[in-house]
Amino acid sequence: MIGRANVVARLVLTSLLVGCLLLAGCAPTPVVRSHSWALPLHEAEETALGGWVAEQHTAQQVPEHSGFRLLVDGDESFALRAALLASSERTLDVQTYIADDGLTSRVLLVRMLEAAERGVRVRLLLDDLASLNNEALLAAIDSHPQVEVRLFNPLLRGRGTLLSRGVMMAADLRRQHRRMHNKLWLSDGLVAITGGRNLGDEYFNADEQRNFADLDLLAVGPVARDLSRSFDDYWRHHLALPLARFRQAEPNAWRELRDDLAVWLEAQRHDSPYLVALRQRFADASPESLLAPLTWAPGRALWDPPAKLAGRGRPALEETLTADLVEIIDALEQRLLIISAYFIPTRQGAAQLQRLARDGVEVAVITNSLEATDVPPVHGAYAGYRPELLASGVRLYELRADHQQAASLGVPGASSSSLHIKALGFDHDQLFVGSYNIDPRSIWWNSEVGVLVESETLNRELWALAELGMSPALSYSVGLDEAGGLEWHTDNADQSEVLRREPGSWLRRLGAWSSRALRLEDWL
Repeated sequence: MIGRANVVARLVLTSLLVGCLLLAGCAPTPVVRSHSWALPLHEAEETALGGWVAEQHTAQQVPEHSGFRLLVDGDESFALRAALLASSERTLDVQTYIADDGLTSRVLLVRMLEAAERGVRVRLLLDDLASLNNEALLAAIDSHPQVEVRLFNPLLRGRGTLLSRGVMMAADLRRQHRRMHNKLWLSDGLVAITGGRNLGDEYFNADEQRNFADLDLLAVGPVARDLSRSFDDYWRHHLALPLARFRQAEPNAWRELRDDLAVWLEAQRHDSPYLVALRQRFADASPESLLAPLTWAPGRALWDPPAKLAGRGRPALEETLTADLVEIIDALEQRLLIISAYFIPTRQGAAQLQRLARDGVEVAVITNSLEATDVPPVHGAYAGYRPELLASGVRLYELRADHQQAASLGVPGASSSSLHIKALGFDHDQLFVGSYNIDPRSIWWNSEVGVLVESETLNRELWALAELGMSPALSYSVGLDEAGGLEWHTDNADQSEVLRREPGSWLRRLGAWSSRALRLEDWL
C-alpha cells in the first residue's frame, strides 16, 4: 500500500510540475479596460466619408434606406479597404475571425498605422484563434497610443506554446469551441463592409496557390450605424479582453514595426505582380469612386448577441440570428438560393428544404465539392443529406477545384480555389450576405453577423453570380441515376461528362468519412 501511495504521489507531483511548466509565464497581466463607443452620428457626418454618405443619402429622399453594393472581386474588395484606410479621419473598427500575416495584411497594417498617426482611433477585435503565432506582431500594433487590440473569448492560461494551448483548450472545450466568426469593417462610423472575407491573401486573390471565391456587402447609411452598434456590443462584452493582458511590447514597438514594413513594402511595390496590377487598375480611383455605384434600399443588420459564446449548451433558437432567417425561409413562395461554403442543413433544416421544394418553391444550393473544400469532414457530414434533398427537387451544385472559368467568380490567377461565400437569396426581392454558413457551427456555436436587404436589383445580381457558379465549367451538378445513386454532371474540355464516382482524393475521402464515423456533425 505504501509503495502504491508513493507512486501515486509521484505521478500527481509530476503532473503538477508539467502543468506549471506548460503554463509558466502565461498568467494574464492586470490591465484596465478602456471605454469607447462608435462615433456619434453628428461627428461621423463631419468627416469627408460621412459627408459624402450624407449627401448621397439625402439625395435619395428616403431616410430609412441605406446604400449597398455587392463586392464580388477580391482585388476590388481589398482596394476599397486600403482606400478607406487612407480616407478615414476619426475611427476605424475591424472585427475578424482570421488575420493572417501576408502581403495584403501587411499593406493594410501599414495604412492602419498611418491612419493612427493621423489621429484615427483604431479598434481591432479578433477572435482569439487569430492571435496564434501573431501575438508579437499584434502587441507591436497595440503599442500605438491610438490603437487597441482585443481578443474575443481568449484562452486565459497556457498561451505560451501550441502544446500548452492545446492542453488548455481541451480542458475548457465547452467554452473554447465557441468562436467569434464575425467579419466587419467600419470606417468613420458610416461606411461598413461585412461578408465572408477574413484578413488574408487568399481572400483578396493575392495567393498564387489557392484563393477563395468570396463575397462582401458594402453598406453605407443607417445599416452601417446599426453594424457599428453590433461592433460595440462585442467590443464592450466581458469576453473581449485587451491583448495587453496576455502580451505587451515596448512602448514604441509600433515605430520599428512601421519602419520595417515600409522597407519591405517598398521592395514589394515593383516585385509583386499583385501590387503592380492593383496599382494599374486602381491608382487613380478615389474612395468615392470605389464606393459607387450604390443601390439604395431598406436593410436590416442582423447579428448574434455576444452572450451566445458565453452560455452553456445550445442557445435558444429565438435568441440567435438563425431565428430571423428561419422565419423568412418559412414564408417563401417562389425561390430560395443558398450559397454556403460549408453546408450541413441538419435534420430539421433538410426537412424544411424538402417541404419547400415539394410545395413548388425553387430551391438551389451551391457549396464546395469534396475535391474543392478546405474542410473534408464538413463535406462528409453534408454528403448523407444529398439523396433525400435531390429526391424532393432541391438542386445541388458543388464547386470544382479545377474549374475552367475562375475569373467569373472573382478569383483569377490561382491554381485552385474554394467557395467561401455565405449568402442567401429569398424569392425575387430579398437577400442576406454575411459571415453565416448553413451548418451547426453557425447555428449554435459561433457568433455571426450579416445584412438583410430588400432589393430586387441586388437579388438579381446575386442570382446572376449563382448562375455563373452553377455552370458545368465551374461546378458539378449533382443528380440521381435510375437506381437512386449519385452522379456528377459537368463539362470537360467543353464536352458534357457524367461521373459515377465522387471526385476527390483518397485522403479527402478519409477526412469526409471520419466525420460520419465519429458522429461529428453537431460540432461542425
